[in-house]
Amino acid sequence: MIHLYWGDGKGKTTAAMGLVLRTVGRGGTAAVAQFLKGGDTGERYALAQLPQVLLLPVPDRVKFTVSLSPAEWEAEQARSLALLEQAAQAARERRCALLVLDEVCDAVEAGLLPLEALSQTLETLSCEIVLTGHVPLPQLEERADYITRFQKIRHPYDAGKQARPGIEF
Repeated sequence: MIHLYWGDGKGKTTAAMGLVLRTVGRGGTAAVAQFLKGGDTGERYALAQLPQVLLLPVPDRVKFTVSLSPAEWEAEQARSLALLEQAAQAARERRCALLVLDEVCDAVEAGLLPLEALSQTLETLSCEIVLTGHVPLPQLEERADYITRFQKIRHPYDAGKQARPGIEF
């Protein structure tokens, strides 16, 4: 089944990683592909210690899409498509019970990943899949079995507070 976690609220990635923990806790394996994110997150550090979890590589740091030069944009497009292909291959080869495609909706919405490529990939997989992002694409909403919206009511960032390790990342 396909899970779609979307919205402007905090917790989409955390919920997806919680499902990874639940899957592993029940004897399954999981693969995690993160789009538009760097490697400096508490979730990655913790999950890297579990042999049942495959974390696909991400850059140490990632620029916001609005800050990318044309050459960086092109490189990020190629990286996003390659990451999707790696994720699908890993899920098949490892017979994963769960595949997380974190921020994949935003990669598609930004134009870094073709929706057609994502849709075709979803058709070829036979595992539980989690898609996260800020904007729910209608085509993905139609296909999702679970849809959960994360709505921000209040966040310290709005008051100028910086993100804190262990809480926001």
